[in-house]
Amino acid sequence: MKVYPNPLDCDASAPQIQSELDDPVQKALIKAIEGGLPLTARPYALIGERLGICEAEVIGRIQLLFDNDLIKRMGVVVRHGQLGYKANAMVVWDIPDERVGEIGRCFGRFPFVTLCYQRPRCLPQWRYNLFTMIHGRGHDEVRARIETMADHCALQDKQYEVLFSRRCFKQRGARYVSLDGEPGQSE
Repeated sequence: MKVYPNPLDCDASAPQIQSELDDPVQKALIKAIEGGLPLTARPYALIGERLGICEAEVIGRIQLLFDNDLIKRMGVVVRHGQLGYKANAMVVWDIPDERVGEIGRCFGRFPFVTLCYQRPRCLPQWRYNLFTMIHGRGHDEVRARIETMADHCALQDKQYEVLFSRRCFKQRGARYVSLDGEPGQSE
């Protein structure tokens, strides 16, 4: 391992992964990112500084994790309640199969839609095939947003059900390395 006092001054050639857990730097990197990235303009530089490697090496090692399917995605966990959004609902939509792509793209343009995805129907028990997550400061705001979506995307009748959240579960990313350094359960 090369140690760089300045995280921006390094050899940017991609590192090689020996094994996801053979390499102590790789293990430390996985542990560092699974807890969330630091809220700074250059999070990878800060992680590199903490690990004694440069920013480019951090980025290269993360890319190798993706390339080797050791991690599937990186995303943001937003705690909406702390931002003043006290109501959220999963809206399940019964959309004609031939329109689901068009309607999904239409829904995805709304800034208050945080998730939008298609799932197979499970007929006859479950006729819904498109799912959206909507957040608002209260239930009335969420309902108004849903009506706006239905009107704007030219949906006829009430082709949906609104499932308001009743409690908030612990929100966190996947854990790939346990506290003792053994493989964790990817969630």
